[in-house]
Amino acid sequence: MTADRLSVVFGALADPTRRAILARLTEGDANVAELSAPFAVSQPAISRHLRVLEQAGLISRRRRATARLSHLEAAPLREATAWLAEYRDYWDQSYDRLDALLADLQGDRPD
Repeated sequence: MTADRLSVVFGALADPTRRAILARLTEGDANVAELSAPFAVSQPAISRHLRVLEQAGLISRRRRATARLSHLEAAPLREATAWLAEYRDYWDQSYDRLDALLADLQGDRPD
């Protein structure tokens, strides 16, 4: 995933409504009315969120009769997760150093 595409994906994920929409789509495809039901926003507002998610590659949209269904596309999430995982070693090492420091401090403390 290129840095620009990664920025678009993280930008799309920055909004809690869009994250909630993605969570809902893990249950299956849905139309705008179904996706907007739990929110206190209009269907056009949800449609704008869907456009952002579609531009980021996080969803695809297709027509079934008169309904336009949104479908979760997980590949960009996997790519973003892989990028974040590169920092796991750094954080693990940081926590190990913190654990060692705390153990040293507790060992120096009189009981």
